[in-house]
Amino acid sequence: MSLSNWKSDKKLIERMSKAIRSGSVSHAYIIEGDSCVDKEAFALDFLKAICCEKAPGEGCSDEAEEEKCLNCRRIDHGNCEDLYIVRAEGTTTKSVKDDAVLKLQENLKKKPAGSRNMAVICNADTMTKRAQNRLLKTLEEPNPGTVIILLSENRENLLDTIKSRCIFYRLSGGENTDMESLKDANRLVDALIEGEKFFELKQLLAKSVKSREDAFRMLDGMERIYRNLLLEKDPRGRLLKKENVFRAVQLIEEARRDLIMNVNYNYVLKNLMLKIGG
Repeated sequence: MSLSNWKSDKKLIERMSKAIRSGSVSHAYIIEGDSCVDKEAFALDFLKAICCEKAPGEGCSDEAEEEKCLNCRRIDHGNCEDLYIVRAEGTTTKSVKDDAVLKLQENLKKKPAGSRNMAVICNADTMTKRAQNRLLKTLEEPNPGTVIILLSENRENLLDTIKSRCIFYRLSGGENTDMESLKDANRLVDALIEGEKFFELKQLLAKSVKSREDAFRMLDGMERIYRNLLLEKDPRGRLLKKENVFRAVQLIEEARRDLIMNVNYNYVLKNLMLKIGG
């Protein structure tokens, strides 16, 4: 895809494309969005727009493969030697490891094969303070042309010194969201609105939430739905008092904080169902 495919973030894309075409590409960005949004795909589309030889500011989009520029093809196929992607690791609690940040720093010191080195740090808000302070040195003195993108669900978990050195963009995702996650959240919200018994709610959770990552996606989906109820973008909002919707959003935020604190995800979600449904 290209940046133009992110139609629900049209104003944001126009601003980003204009900056690229004018040569105002920063060395560091924070892109925030909930877990239902494919932030990594967006980051790659952004980097294609920066590097594209045919359509700077947008990137090769739906052309036949052989018609795309070399830079876009390499990023699409994951064989761009100047692009480094760091992902969270772990079994129960995933996070970006200190060693991964150290390795990234070493890679970014290398001379790029093309015009610039690029890096995407997924789940950047899971970095330890030590890793963030280590990354800070690279953000303060990057090699010319370097572009580093930090993907986050909650930038408040990043140090102020990190945030102050990055351009911030908030991504809504729209049609590029994980629709399956939203379907699961919709079914659960429906059951809560209809006053289903706790046993039924537990069954719905058991079918769709099998990990902490699933739990985060469920909370993100539920919060998006309840916010739409508040904004009257969802007809189900007529069935609820606004103060109850506000309370549900607050309870979801509390549940998210509990998950971040490593409270058992099954307990967190079941407790949330009791509080909203009760």
